Amino acid sequence: RVDRLAEIYKPKKTTYATIQYVDFPAAGANFGKGEGPGGKFLNELARMDALIHVVRVFNDPAVPHPENSIDPARDIATMDLELAFADLAMIERRLERLTSEVRSMKAGERDQAVKLQGILERIKAQLEDEVPVRSQEISAEEEKLLAGSRFMTALPMLVLLNIGEEDLERREAIEAEAQEKYRATGRDVAVVAGKFEMELNDLSEEEAVEFRESAGVTESGMAGAIRLSYQLLGLISFLTSGPDECRAWTVEAGSSAPVAAGKIHSDLQRGFIRAEVVSFEDFVAAGSEAEAKKRGVLRTEGKEYVVKDGDIVNILFNV
Repeated sequence: RVDRLAEIYKPKKTTYATIQYVDFPAAGANFGKGEGPGGKFLNELARMDALIHVVRVFNDPAVPHPENSIDPARDIATMDLELAFADLAMIERRLERLTSEVRSMKAGERDQAVKLQGILERIKAQLEDEVPVRSQEISAEEEKLLAGSRFMTALPMLVLLNIGEEDLERREAIEAEAQEKYRATGRDVAVVAGKFEMELNDLSEEEAVEFRESAGVTESGMAGAIRLSYQLLGLISFLTSGPDECRAWTVEAGSSAPVAAGKIHSDLQRGFIRAEVVSFEDFVAAGSEAEAKKRGVLRTEGKEYVVKDGDIVNILFNV
């Protein structure tokens, strides 16, 4: 979208929204048997805002699987088990510490500690019943007591099924079947053909689009992963445009116009008066601000307006 706006405005500068991915090593043969990655690996995982579990579906003898067979359901269950082990170990440590400290606490602190013990015991029992923390009911008050606890199974997760090119025609059926199975545990599911996408990287953009269309693929694997990552994190992008700069900004979904303005500069939020807004699709169809105004698709919105993904926004303010 930024590139399309840049074609129209010819700005001095273009700035894209960014999202950082950390590629962790693939799980080995002992993963899921209580002998998985060590504490350093798990500590790094716990620092992430969300997880994408890339699961092998393709079959290629030249790339052996650690378990010597292709079984996506097994691999997903293995990851679930290892993350649950990490959460259970963390809960055990906290419970042991609370038990040793609670006797020396003052009455008020002791009451809070006892409440926390009860919450941790409940979470532990549900984890042992294979219910991840993200699927458990935890109140806002309980969240406060749990502050500082980084549960691995609480992290938003996308299961990304890596299929072979021979399965491209079946990708929608594969995705639908997996979504039905795994969405109950609070995860989304998507399909990507990694090798197919890698081969397209050697082509021009026009050739890559043509090959994708011939295979019935509507967007690149990278574009799809980024879009789904934003959904997973509850984020959207809005845009600002002009001759100086065309830029994408990231904000939480459901944010009001003043909050979005604050992402640009705190003065814009503090002195917010109103916002001029047009959707990206309407603006591109119009081709210019003047034509957008003429068509009536460029409108004025106040403080209560909820910014939508793809909105092009101009903030009017006074401080």
